[in-house]
Amino acid sequence: MKLIRSLFIAGLALGVASFQSGAVAQEKKTLTIGATAGPNFDQVKLGIKPILEKKGYTVKLVEFNDYVQPNLALAQGSLDANVFQHVIYLKKFSADKGLNLSDVVKVPVAPLGLYSKKRKSLAEVKDGDRITLPNDPSNLARALHFLEQNGLIKVKTGIDALKATEKDVAENPRKLQLTPIEAAQLPRTLDDAAFVAVPGNFAIASGLKLTEALVLEKTPDHYLNVVAVKTEDKDKAWTQDIVAAFKSPEYKAVLDKHFQGYARPAYLQ
Repeated sequence: MKLIRSLFIAGLALGVASFQSGAVAQEKKTLTIGATAGPNFDQVKLGIKPILEKKGYTVKLVEFNDYVQPNLALAQGSLDANVFQHVIYLKKFSADKGLNLSDVVKVPVAPLGLYSKKRKSLAEVKDGDRITLPNDPSNLARALHFLEQNGLIKVKTGIDALKATEKDVAENPRKLQLTPIEAAQLPRTLDDAAFVAVPGNFAIASGLKLTEALVLEKTPDHYLNVVAVKTEDKDKAWTQDIVAAFKSPEYKAVLDKHFQGYARPAYLQ
């Protein structure tokens, strides 16, 4: 009888512990969100954090200066969500690193732009001009097609539009020097490169204005940023609260006031 009674008590205690553990999981009230420096971080700070705090969450923000650490931190569990990348980059990075991450909602992004301190327009391009580009694979391909759309180069036909590198340039009549470097360092090359293709968040973080670009990308949907979470968390209540915050009128009002000119998903038009 004593053995049965002990087993019953132990089982009851385990059941209570499991219930309490489940209750804690359902009542998650602290969210840690990562974003790259500049407009991605600022959008979350100004537009999303206040909305989530009104819902009772404590929101911690973590700022990053590269495209690698935010996904590693998310996969390792030090972040609950991140906001810095488009879905193409997310899928490629996750596949390359064996990470189980998912996008849950598209969000606005500052468009890629071509900047220069040496030229006033693309009409002033000269033979042999150096153009610096982001070196991460998806944004390098994006920048090359951006240059192609503006008549500077032609990319080989049959090349995956999302995987092109400088080696896939078929025509370069002005013999432009295409130099991929780390995206965060691109604004620093304005003093020696003729043109610099800078992703919008790094342009703004460095003090550049979108209105200063010689030309801005007409951003397609697949280059809009996304909120990413671990796949196992995509249906959690707190994840859906983050999604709802991005889709809220309050967030749209912040965009309209502080982030004019940004490419937006259809639900924020």
